[in-house]
Amino acid sequence: MDTGLQPERTDLAWSRTTLALIIAAAIFLRWMPHHGWFAGVLVTAATATAITINLTRKHRFRRAVLGINNERMPADLISTGSVASSVVVLAAAGIFTVLFLPLQ
Repeated sequence: MDTGLQPERTDLAWSRTTLALIIAAAIFLRWMPHHGWFAGVLVTAATATAITINLTRKHRFRRAVLGINNERMPADLISTGSVASSVVVLAAAGIFTVLFLPLQ
């Protein structure tokens, strides 16, 4: 296994996460006629999270390459924790929308 490929694999994982958030935003967008403005908030939150991930991908990639070159790479807890918490909040808000908001 080539350890030099780890930054590329990680970058691909972040791009898949971005794609998943864009798809979630598209699903939330379809809810807007039925659930109103609250679905718009979900669209905005999912899109903002995806854009933030995409804007910071280059920084994480460079950090990973430098970590491999220096033979020391700390875990990126802030990025991972931020995305995990965003996904949990979006999921909870989506469940709330489906179960408790009346259809218009």
